[in-house]
Amino acid sequence: MPEIVGIGVDIEEISRFEKNLKNKKFLDKIFTKQELEYCFSKGRPAQHLAARFCAKEAVIKAIPRKINYKDVEIKNNGIVPEVKVKSNDKFKILVSLTHSNSSAMAFVLLQIRSR
Repeated sequence: MPEIVGIGVDIEEISRFEKNLKNKKFLDKIFTKQELEYCFSKGRPAQHLAARFCAKEAVIKAIPRKINYKDVEIKNNGIVPEVKVKSNDKFKILVSLTHSNSSAMAFVLLQIRSR
C-alpha cells in the first residue's frame, strides 16, 4: 500500500466566489484557463470555482514545499477530479470535492508515487 505523507482539507463559502465572478484579476491569479472554462460552462460557476479553490488550498496544505495556486490544476476526467501539480513526479495526489448551495469543501491525500 502506498505511504500517505500528507493530508489537506479546506472549506469555503460559495458566496465569496459569487461576488468575484467578474473579477478577472482575482480569477486569473488563482485558476488556470482550463479551470475557468470548465467552471463557467456550468450553471452555477461559483460552486465549481469554490470547490477547485478548496482543492488547491488542500494540496498546498498537504505538499511539503512552497507552491502557488496556479502550480496546482484541478482537472475533470469525466468520473473523478484529478490534481496536476507543476514539477511533481514524486507524489500521487488523491482529491475529493463536494459542495452544497452555500459551501464547498475538498480533501486531499498525498502519497509517495510508486515507481
